[in-house]
Amino acid sequence: MTVPPEDLELAAAFPPAERDRWREMVRGVLRKSGAATDDTPLEEIEGLLAHRSYDGVPVPALSTRADAPSGRPGLVPYVRQVRAGGEGLAGWDVRQRHAGPDPAAVREAVLADLENGVTSVWLEVGGAGLAPAALSEALRGVLLDLAPVVLDAADQTREAAEAFFALAAEGGNGPTVAGNLGADPLGLQARTGSAGSLDEAAELAARCVRDFPRLRAITVDGTVHHDAGGGDADELGVAVAAGVAYLRALTGSGLGVDAAFGQIEFRLAVNADQFSSIAKIRALRRLWARVAEVSGASEGAAARVHAVTSAAMMTRRDPWVNMLRTTVAAFAAGTGGADAVTVRPFDARLGLPDDFARRIARNTHTLLLEEASLDRVADPAGGSWYVERLTEDTARAAWAWFTEIERAGGFAAALESGLIADRLAATWARRRAAIARREAPLTGVSEFPNLAETLPEREPAPPRPGGGLPVVTYAQDFEALRDRSDAHAEATGTRPRVFLAVLGPVAVHTARASFAANLFQAGGIETVTGAPGEFAASGATVACLCSSDRVYAEEAAEAARVLRDGGAVKVWLAGKGTYEGVDATVFAGCDAVEALETTLHDLGVKR
Repeated sequence: MTVPPEDLELAAAFPPAERDRWREMVRGVLRKSGAATDDTPLEEIEGLLAHRSYDGVPVPALSTRADAPSGRPGLVPYVRQVRAGGEGLAGWDVRQRHAGPDPAAVREAVLADLENGVTSVWLEVGGAGLAPAALSEALRGVLLDLAPVVLDAADQTREAAEAFFALAAEGGNGPTVAGNLGADPLGLQARTGSAGSLDEAAELAARCVRDFPRLRAITVDGTVHHDAGGGDADELGVAVAAGVAYLRALTGSGLGVDAAFGQIEFRLAVNADQFSSIAKIRALRRLWARVAEVSGASEGAAARVHAVTSAAMMTRRDPWVNMLRTTVAAFAAGTGGADAVTVRPFDARLGLPDDFARRIARNTHTLLLEEASLDRVADPAGGSWYVERLTEDTARAAWAWFTEIERAGGFAAALESGLIADRLAATWARRRAAIARREAPLTGVSEFPNLAETLPEREPAPPRPGGGLPVVTYAQDFEALRDRSDAHAEATGTRPRVFLAVLGPVAVHTARASFAANLFQAGGIETVTGAPGEFAASGATVACLCSSDRVYAEEAAEAARVLRDGGAVKVWLAGKGTYEGVDATVFAGCDAVEALETTLHDLGVKR
């Protein structure tokens, strides 16, 4: 495309962009907030804006052309992915998960999905899910040569695999059947505490190579570690360590290096932090390419990635917001180049999804592929200096964690010693604290809660096996507070209540009254508003003063006395500062969970 001369003249009128000039301008902004002074050295300015992820990945304030990638899409180290299907213009595998125990119901849902855009099926088998013997009924009518099937059978992987082998043989589709048997003995150990069999996984892989050339045997499930609170580098480092352990087992059983690489698929979680999720998928391909290089694999040994929208980010409260979360996460998965993508239905935290929820989940793919045209561009994130730098830093942090696990004896040893659990717990503690302070807000839960909502009712989902690493959700602390409030309301007929004592004109107190109402309601506590003198008639026993600092200086002490005389057992104040008669304060950045725990206790709400 030729650039018009007038556009060149316009560009020439601007001074060239210089890093130090940018730093000077940023210093001027930071000076107004007190974060910098005129004497702050320019080389320190970027550090004032930079931060680290919960698991220590540096996130710079500015990335430049020096952070841009080298190489072309589709070539080693595969950071810039090109999917099979032609020049990077092929969409991803749309994979829907089914976890119900009733084979007839699962079959009906599977066929509906396949008829409406889904291209592969992910089945929960064993435990409280489908019985292995029920696979033939659940998959009756499914064309196994066209629709890949992925199994997730935990400690019944062998039984599920044999049932699937038999089903494939019945249809005469052995050479054309695709999918994954889902063998993940190390992931099973992480999830349940019970070690699986690497030898069994190797045997299944050998059989796939011999009889089912399009079928993989191994799934490295990184979502186990994500669900335990891990960050992106945490999840990647552990996933690569598990992948290397499987490579050793497969090659040790007699498979060639290339055949072993071809039997492994990675499963990663993607969440609503789109840039970190894009970088995570790209970083995994870079890491696995390095493993392939030192293992002597051919250049075609690129990582195959199945991205799943995060279970940890999903909420029970205001579940409709989950549609937004999963859309952003799916966008990140596609933009990062995932080979297969699963969008969790918005009601996944409530139980088994209904038809509407499954339709919304699969339509999310359609919107991204057909309307946003993500399948028309090779590596949409390529050339974003920020994404390239974040990819590199994520890969380096994950590689350092992987090598630490290897020095500890490998995946199994690091899991048994508690090394992995301790690392994940530390990352989760940092994220949990940020959520409690509402620095990482959860819409509909920690921000803008709806106390009058009626949640959809769903059939309970089969419980996942436990006993190993913990399973956390980002909303769990706030949702536990809401559960206490609901139980109290059901037992007494009324919700716990806080009185917002407003001082001064509406324009003065509205901002802090709105802030306080939002905060208390996040704990399931309803609020009523009025002047301090109206407290006694409100039926509340806890109050919160709301106004400006100037009004507080003049009226807070007297207002607190009035509230005490009206029967207040606790007086909060929205803002900062110390005032006579005020017990504690709530403000932006305070520990909201702690404040709500205290308030529920003061209101006599049982745990």
